[in-house]
Amino acid sequence: MAVYTQVSADELAAFLSGYDIGAAISFKGIAEGVENSNYLLETTTGRFILTLYEKRVAAGDLPLFLAFIGHLAAKGLPVPGPVADRQGRTLQVLNGRPACLIEFAPGVSVTEATPAAAQEVGVALGRLHQAADDFTAERPNALGPASWAPLAARCANPDGSSRLGEIDAALPGLVAAGLAAAADWPAGLPVTTIHADLFPDNVLLLDGKVTALIDFYFACTDLRAYDVAVTHAAWCFSHDGRQFFPERAAALMQGYGAVVDLTAAERAALPRLAAGAALRFTLTRAYDWINTPADALVTRKDPMAFARRLGWYLAATPEMMDGEMMGG
Repeated sequence: MAVYTQVSADELAAFLSGYDIGAAISFKGIAEGVENSNYLLETTTGRFILTLYEKRVAAGDLPLFLAFIGHLAAKGLPVPGPVADRQGRTLQVLNGRPACLIEFAPGVSVTEATPAAAQEVGVALGRLHQAADDFTAERPNALGPASWAPLAARCANPDGSSRLGEIDAALPGLVAAGLAAAADWPAGLPVTTIHADLFPDNVLLLDGKVTALIDFYFACTDLRAYDVAVTHAAWCFSHDGRQFFPERAAALMQGYGAVVDLTAAERAALPRLAAGAALRFTLTRAYDWINTPADALVTRKDPMAFARRLGWYLAATPEMMDGEMMGG
């Protein structure tokens, strides 16, 4: 469930009165996603997504997010752009929440990735990084390496004892190994504005082609290859993280490489970067698992799905990242 803030018909009509997109015909909540309240809106002129940004998205970051997706859309990427009102404003306030109308894009998110889909995503990610080269605004990665040890420490009892073992007996050891590896974080690699969350549910496809890259609300200034690593972790494993699919990895890396030529240093760093990406999602999921009330509307995500990926990446080589060998 991803509708936390309700919007009545009268509130919607008042909101839309500032736009030139016609009157509402239908309006319904979208269940997918966990960060914000999302609605599918159909008006007399077309379809849109109305997003109300909840507390996990800092209001001060929204202008950069919207500027970035507008920049990518203007470059011709499959990124639904923000819709401006009659005053030229894209960021609004609705029911006490920052809000924005986003263009609607056709397509569906895949539940089980194919190599063909992974290759298309690799191409799209490469194009995104190319288009981001002249985007000058910057935002530090709030969930980068400096945040991981403090986040692990927050997965604890009041007396400081870790609760990670309550999730799985193997989890404390995997997190400790990930934190130790992250202490030797790669430096001096190319930096750009990255998506940082390009999971299958943030990609829409139609007839085998990417029609939309969505949900840029973790976008930040970070290592280009880290974005590749996040995408690799998201697309190249089974949902539970128990199986690595080398054919998906090969397709993803071939697609990306057709657009962007990673440096030798970036390729060498990919296993460490991917281990960090897996650790980041393990820890945020673990924190949510421990701190989300049992009766909450949000469905908790299993931290072990990424802890298993973490274990794989800690033993991986650059060749294994390219899908050239199984590697276990």
